[in-house]
Amino acid sequence: MSNVYEIAVLVGSLRKASINRKVALALAELAPANLKLNIIEIGDLPLYNEDIDVEPPAAYSTFRQQVSSSDAVLFVTPEYNRSMPAAMKNALDVGSRPYGQSAWNGKPGAVISVSVGAVGGFGANHHLRQSLVFLNVPCMQQPEAYIGGAGTLFNEAGTLNEGSKPFLQSFINAYGQWVEQHKKA
Repeated sequence: MSNVYEIAVLVGSLRKASINRKVALALAELAPANLKLNIIEIGDLPLYNEDIDVEPPAAYSTFRQQVSSSDAVLFVTPEYNRSMPAAMKNALDVGSRPYGQSAWNGKPGAVISVSVGAVGGFGANHHLRQSLVFLNVPCMQQPEAYIGGAGTLFNEAGTLNEGSKPFLQSFINAYGQWVEQHKKA
């Protein structure tokens, strides 16, 4: 693995104490040498509206440039009402426009859903994957990553518990291989 790939990381939870953000940061620390993970903020994006996209707000342009200049994308999302959060869907919509100029097109991707519930965000994970098919994001299939009981992933100091590391390590290692394989294609 000779290349270092810039990975745009989108975190669907906007909370300050977001477990999803903690997982994204833990993945950045565990990432293999061929990946450099960069969280791209999505909370300040205005709701997508084609009328205001005639003269795009700075937030749209900046976001699109950040995604476009990345080699691949990683989505870390909670589940809200059996789907992805509105902020995540809005980011997908903003990045997919203007029509024919999608920032997502062809970027290798992966989804990890993180939930305090037992199902691990299965619904959000699959709804997000549905959108990625249309956006032409080849999405890593294995290992699937539905993390339930996420309230126990980190200790009181905010450090990832040792028991959680092996799965996250295997996930990010597999993603490193996925990106390497699909960026050469």
